[in-house]
Amino acid sequence: MHVLVIGAAGMIGRKLVERIAAEEGALGGGLDRLTLVDIVEPPMPSALAAVASSEALDLSQPGSAEKLASARPDIIFHLAAIVSGEAEADFEKGYRVNLDGTRALFEAIRLEGRKEPYRPRVVFASSIAVFGAPFPEKIGDEFFSTPLTSYGTQKAISELLLADYSRRGFFDGIGLRLPTICIRPGKPNKAASGFFSNILREPLVGEEAVLPVEEDVRHWFASPRAAVGFFIHAARLDLEQVGPRRNLTMPGLSATVGEQIEALRRVAGEKAVRLIRREPDATIRRIVLGWPTDFDARRAEKLGFSAEKSFDDIIRIHIEDELGGTIAHGG
Repeated sequence: MHVLVIGAAGMIGRKLVERIAAEEGALGGGLDRLTLVDIVEPPMPSALAAVASSEALDLSQPGSAEKLASARPDIIFHLAAIVSGEAEADFEKGYRVNLDGTRALFEAIRLEGRKEPYRPRVVFASSIAVFGAPFPEKIGDEFFSTPLTSYGTQKAISELLLADYSRRGFFDGIGLRLPTICIRPGKPNKAASGFFSNILREPLVGEEAVLPVEEDVRHWFASPRAAVGFFIHAARLDLEQVGPRRNLTMPGLSATVGEQIEALRRVAGEKAVRLIRREPDATIRRIVLGWPTDFDARRAEKLGFSAEKSFDDIIRIHIEDELGGTIAHGG
């Protein structure tokens, strides 16, 4: 089996590769070749050095997608994108990376299949940003996609392309609408949703964090561990069960910022909570209030996808996976 991970240097990409390296048969078969690409060269797991290769590559540049498709990978994880805040700030870059690169990949796969039969599994990272207000109390599987950001629009168009290319038999695709992933490890990025992680991650190591919105802001979350599980499960899933509607809203947890903070207080204590500084940001507030807050993801759940049920669990997963099981503040 040849597996290609596009966006392998990103947070989810790195964790996905780590899971593949750690769990023999994670994708349901023997791994003969693993190709990792991103705009910067991704790290290569030493455990897979015999079968893995790593390369810096911009999917949106002419010839890049064709090069990847010509190797005819069996499973393609397409995680490459620029984040929501950056896509909103740089219109041209957002469409070039998030849409043009995706279309180039899909077309390259289609054209490769003209040479001789080729129909890989494509697992695409989409987003709940494909939905726009006004929202029902809970967004079900029948709710329509009307994004209110450029990022959401780019993902929504890509979802339609994935469904059509799958319908035509060019590849076997599935799109995963990810919740906001929390707690993201590492440093803050340009995502408008970044503060949801920042207000937990930094206090857990004794550092101050900025909260740009009110505590009653509600959102939809899953941990990085759950996100990796989504992609592994999607790669192995019998897509006959999914049918023609190839894009699925992933399970998650609906919580307010205030509920996040209370979970932090329970897990890490008052000292950690006191490190959160309120600093309102009208731009971030406007973007976030245009996002959905709660979902009924029963279709994905029936297909075997799962996520955390409490924010305490999300925080504990971060402590286990990123902090060696210990935190800077307690009591």
